[in-house]
Amino acid sequence: MNAIINICKQFQSAYYYFIIFPFYKILFNKIGAGTRILKPLKIEGYENIALGKKVVIGKFTWLASIPLTGKSANLEIHDGTVLGNFNHIYATRSIVIESKVLTADKVYISDNLHGYKNIDVPIMDQPIEQLLPVVIGEGSWLGENVCVFGASIGKHCVIGANSVVNKNIPDYCVAVGSPAKIVKRYHVEEKSWKKTDSMGNFII
Repeated sequence: MNAIINICKQFQSAYYYFIIFPFYKILFNKIGAGTRILKPLKIEGYENIALGKKVVIGKFTWLASIPLTGKSANLEIHDGTVLGNFNHIYATRSIVIESKVLTADKVYISDNLHGYKNIDVPIMDQPIEQLLPVVIGEGSWLGENVCVFGASIGKHCVIGANSVVNKNIPDYCVAVGSPAKIVKRYHVEEKSWKKTDSMGNFII
């Protein structure tokens, strides 16, 4: 049985690299060597999406980079990043996920939001509102069900499960909650992680 499973895996790997990967190289703005996209749910705006080397994108993930009228959009995912299953990443201006970022399942990252200001019009019929560009810093980890809206996260950060990030998080922080608040930061002088107050200041 194990031999059959191994043969199936080898066949799947060969099929991806000799059939699917060359097709992706034509469609994407860029796709690096060793990158794998496992059963995507949907990909929109291939020409605006650049993937680095050895990126792994989990099953049933939705990637989109669709500019608003008269604008440009880009989605970049850098080398070695691993995205979990059921991720949804939607750029209308700019989302950059730096190298070696890890996300759990069901993570949502967006630089835009559906308009809702006009109470006389159903929300689904209101225009998209552009938010600030998003950067997820290198080496960071986003837990399950994390949502990021028009905010950036520094490098080597941890964002706890079910958190909503709508304001920038600096480097070397642990943030949790909805909206996300910093609860720990790395103290460079003491070379250790320290608890913080609600403003991100170290608790002495």
